[in-house]
Amino acid sequence: MKIVIIDYGAGNIQSIIFAIKRLGYDAVLSHNVKEIQEADKVIFPGVGEASSAMAKLRASGLDVVIPKLKQPVLGICLGMQLMCRSSEEGNTEGLGIFDLDVKKFSNQVKVPQIGWNQITNLKTDLFNGIPEKSYIYLVHSFYAPLDTETIASAEYGLKYSAALQKDNFYGVQFHPEKSSEAGSTILNNFLTVI
Repeated sequence: MKIVIIDYGAGNIQSIIFAIKRLGYDAVLSHNVKEIQEADKVIFPGVGEASSAMAKLRASGLDVVIPKLKQPVLGICLGMQLMCRSSEEGNTEGLGIFDLDVKKFSNQVKVPQIGWNQITNLKTDLFNGIPEKSYIYLVHSFYAPLDTETIASAEYGLKYSAALQKDNFYGVQFHPEKSSEAGSTILNNFLTVI
């Protein structure tokens, strides 16, 4: 199985590579369009700021390539947010895969949300073997609202999408590579079940 992690200069890459290695697989870090298109599974990571990350995707042409991918794609954290229609962070136009606008948490909660939180209303095979109210690790100031594409939710001042799915595209707001056993199971499900 060929696993490609999209390399566009915005991602917590090493910890994802290590997490995949712990599951017994190797991942290739690449920005090569052909290599990404030929992968069995694609991981779209992201740590950083939305507008500068989108600028990097546009500069490399990956903003056109990613929405057309046919194999399973997993967006992580900012990667998931960039898969949405837009983000309030930097007033950014996203990839438009998910028909959602990413919003900033209100001042009524401490921003960013950092640490462990529970996920509920788990749907799809991505969450096989994951009990309701499992704890996952998050670091984010922006969120995707609940929608028909929501496959897991979390609560922080309000309920929001902890995970999204549309066709072959999956997105998780949390960091599975930092989410202990639950995160490993979710990553393994993406690699073996999806």
